[in-house]
Amino acid sequence: MADHPEAPGAILHFWFEESRPGQWFAKDPVFDGQVRERFIGLTRQAIAGELAPWSTEAPSALALVLLLDQFPRQIWRDTAMAFAGDPQALGLSLGAVEQGWLEAEPEQARRQFWLMPQMHSEELAVQEAAVPLFGQFTDARTAEFARRHRDVIARFGRFPHRNAALGRVSSAAELAFLQTPGSGF
Repeated sequence: MADHPEAPGAILHFWFEESRPGQWFAKDPVFDGQVRERFIGLTRQAIAGELAPWSTEAPSALALVLLLDQFPRQIWRDTAMAFAGDPQALGLSLGAVEQGWLEAEPEQARRQFWLMPQMHSEELAVQEAAVPLFGQFTDARTAEFARRHRDVIARFGRFPHRNAALGRVSSAAELAFLQTPGSGF
């Protein structure tokens, strides 16, 4: 944190204080632009592993999760780079559970984002373990989204809505699924 001592707090303030929950998951070019303008440099550093020292304390580790899991989805929406930080974010999320950071977090919104990398995982075992955590530590709506994500992974072994961005060929079943309302989350 020596290079950016203010950055973890600025990230958390931006996401949880300046932004509204409705912005977190909407496809909004204006909001995406704000994230890109303010945080693209730190997001690139996080993906490159340059901010790994942030992972030693809960607040800075949560900021790192946002940089690795959420911000790439805004900065590089609909491209492979949107998922570039997922493996690191998943490691941090699983570590937060093991270290008790998730359970110690009093704010539901922050608990939700501790868990989001598990919802974004294309590993069924991770999804299966995450569903009860979402039920325990988030609200009913978020827990239902976690179940829906798990069901898609159980059915297809991956998220079909990522196929185009990742250069994967979609099966006929995946193409049919993508035509159903709500399939892209």
